[in-house]
Amino acid sequence: MANIEIIGIPQSNFVWVVRMVCEEKGVPYALTPARPHSPEVDAIHPFGKVPAMRHGDVTLCESKAIATYIDRTFDGPKVIPEDARGAAETEKWVSLINTQIDPIMVRKYLLNYFFPKTADGKPDRPAIDAALPDMQDQINILDGAVSGGHLAGNRFTLADIDLLPILYYIQKFAEGEAMVKSAKNLAAYFAKHAQRPCYQATIPPPVPSR
Repeated sequence: MANIEIIGIPQSNFVWVVRMVCEEKGVPYALTPARPHSPEVDAIHPFGKVPAMRHGDVTLCESKAIATYIDRTFDGPKVIPEDARGAAETEKWVSLINTQIDPIMVRKYLLNYFFPKTADGKPDRPAIDAALPDMQDQINILDGAVSGGHLAGNRFTLADIDLLPILYYIQKFAEGEAMVKSAKNLAAYFAKHAQRPCYQATIPPPVPSR
């Protein structure tokens, strides 16, 4: 069977997620670096977003769909539990991260540091500051949610994989770092899971400037 090909920039938190899934399960894969809306990505994703995936004659887009395909196709530890309750809890948190947390922590907070639309190219302070109250609320929620050591159930799942890249990136900046450090459960959770081999093997290079 052909190896998985993951297409997208390694700095994307969603590309990082599917790479971690491969590493966690011991699935061989190749990373093809490609920006959003590049020909390689547009050939698979109808809206030009990363990641995209090829596996033989199978093509997929969207990190959740790709992760599910890999989990069901290959042997290795399940990142989505097979029991109904465990699967539902994992799906719930993946959905919350992708629809609530990513839009605040990544799109409103991080991207206004990494890729600001300001005239001088400096971080967009008004946009960043506007995101902070919602971000703090989300940190508080996550701090309670991981008090048992994992987001979903009592073992490492796709929910944890989905969250770790975001926690990594927000701690690159003062406000995010302070919020995580002040959230004792979340800080311990990140410190523990950041030692996991699937995480360590996939830490991306620095975000390139445009």
